[in-house]
Amino acid sequence: MLTALPALVENGLYHNIEKVFPEFNGYYSVTHILTLLALMALMRIPTVEQLRKQPPGELGKLIGLDRIPEVKKLREKLSVLSEDGASEKWGTQLSQKWMEDSPELAGALYCDGHTQAYGGKEKIPKEFLSRERLCLRAVTNFWINDILGQPFFVVRQTVNHGMLKALREEIVPRLLKEVPNQPTPEQLAADNQLHRFIIIFDREGYSPEFFNEMWTKHRIACMTYQKYPGKDWKKNEFNKTEVKLINNEITRMELAERGTYIGNKGTGIWTKNIRKLTKGEHQTSIISTAYSLTAELTSRIMFARWCQESFFKYMMVNFGIDTLVSYDKTPVLDTEYTTSPEWRRLQKEKNSLAGKLKSRQNRFAKITIDLETQLNDKKYEEWIKTKQELFEEIIILQEKLVVLKEKIKATSQYVKVVDLPEEEQFQQITSSKKNFVDTIKMISYRAETSMAALIMKDFEKFDGSRTLLQTIFTIDADLIPDTENESLIVRLHNLSTEGMNRKVDELFKYLNDAKIKYPGSNLILQYKRVGK
Repeated sequence: MLTALPALVENGLYHNIEKVFPEFNGYYSVTHILTLLALMALMRIPTVEQLRKQPPGELGKLIGLDRIPEVKKLREKLSVLSEDGASEKWGTQLSQKWMEDSPELAGALYCDGHTQAYGGKEKIPKEFLSRERLCLRAVTNFWINDILGQPFFVVRQTVNHGMLKALREEIVPRLLKEVPNQPTPEQLAADNQLHRFIIIFDREGYSPEFFNEMWTKHRIACMTYQKYPGKDWKKNEFNKTEVKLINNEITRMELAERGTYIGNKGTGIWTKNIRKLTKGEHQTSIISTAYSLTAELTSRIMFARWCQESFFKYMMVNFGIDTLVSYDKTPVLDTEYTTSPEWRRLQKEKNSLAGKLKSRQNRFAKITIDLETQLNDKKYEEWIKTKQELFEEIIILQEKLVVLKEKIKATSQYVKVVDLPEEEQFQQITSSKKNFVDTIKMISYRAETSMAALIMKDFEKFDGSRTLLQTIFTIDADLIPDTENESLIVRLHNLSTEGMNRKVDELFKYLNDAKIKYPGSNLILQYKRVGK
């Protein structure tokens, strides 16, 4: 596990911790706790409780002590580190550090919501989980990632009002402060097509009014898929274009470009509309207000959204981002709104009626097209009777649906949480501990990603280098302190094949060149392999 320590240090595991967190009085320091939590993430130990299954002495050696803290003590330390907004402050500083370290990755930012199912007893609002195909009690988190899928920060919403509200009120104000190398007001005034940065999202964020607002107020470009693409374009408009993907692979796409006005007059906006023609002759439509970008570069950025989807999947399976960290609850603000239970009930009833109506209409259409000449007298009478009954049912359902729609119009969609009936009242889950633990997991993910990038040359896919790293993390190693030469030698045992051993030797060259000191000591980490 200590092979990951240089990458953890470089990705900010101990960044400004002395200014953000209070120092502990006792055996375990802040550095010990942070190191343990980061190594837990890389060892795929998603919860503190699962430490009970691990050897405390072996893990203790990794943090420089004779043992790790017991679960109760570690939970106490988590509570202290999460107090007074310390975890949120630290997360903000880390996000700024990551953007400043790689400003070229902060110019295009991907926003997507990830719904985390809640399995506790508290009544919190329900959300639809597409992966479960169910409506469950859940918390929605909006993640901001770079074009490589690496996370910058996450915004949590116990009461989800949608992506656009989260972007307007929390994400965009933060990005305006944190994104580096933004053009000056003079540069923006001199070039009317220049943008500060680009926000990319899926069709949930499609809104011509929002596009207009972001461009006119902040000169922020937005990019998404066209929600209402309309008719297909003529095939002679498409040209074969070479597009360099984010993995440096060059592919050929058939692209076409037009200028398209979206939205209503006055509140809408002119956009660049770029379409890709697939082999099946489907036209994928992209709209963007990044006017200065070519069709090739726009396609490259938009189609890189799969990196964020891969990030969610990988983090769920390997880092347990859906794991509930704390059961602590806090009251919801009196000014907070949520969906009205009565409005939701009426909508459910409307959907049920609409489904029944569609079923009857389809059945009526089917029996209507039956040829009367193929029916004998008896069957013809049954056919007329069935058709009459269906017609009457359709009329009744249509009348009910009209009445129900009027009720929905007269019912407010949102209501203050404090005005909910007592049986519908709920509290929100305290997010401070979750924010802290997820920040550690973001650091660990970034560290693993940076290490995988160093050894991925001979792998066909990035996953191959990640798999090798997971093998390295679990292999036996000897820890040899050398106080005379001020070094801590980490001597790794051989892996199963010589090819994997060569990959390890290649990785060790980078780690040794970094000359990272073990936290809290003057010992420089040196990596070797048995027999070398």
